[in-house]
Amino acid sequence: LLGCELTASTKSYTFQVDEQDDSDHILALSMVCLTDGAKDECNVVEVVGRNHENQEIAVPVANLKLSCQPLLSLDNFKLQPPVTFRLAAGSGPVHLAGWHRIRHREDASFEEDDLSEEDEEDLPPIMPAKK
Repeated sequence: LLGCELTASTKSYTFQVDEQDDSDHILALSMVCLTDGAKDECNVVEVVGRNHENQEIAVPVANLKLSCQPLLSLDNFKLQPPVTFRLAAGSGPVHLAGWHRIRHREDASFEEDDLSEEDEEDLPPIMPAKK
């Protein structure tokens, strides 16, 4: 399980894995909520990661306010580590909760011989669209 808290004094938290680890890591964010001591102000939480061109990008994922939306369920929003959670606006405290899954690549490997022809479905040919 992952848990961290963002505050005025600790505005960011970075989750990273060992670069030499050859496992696949998935980080899923399930909930973001304001905790005791939060003021009635907008608290914007953003995720900072890297895109397919290895450029840093920041995406807001939550805008919480004590009087109208103190909690947000993110339904296990999946991220690829390394990722940084940042309190872009507000003073918090904001609690983030989620989970971390590790899949070892040798567990996921399989031989093509393991797939039999019986598993393949015969699909009808694709017909051109009618005008």
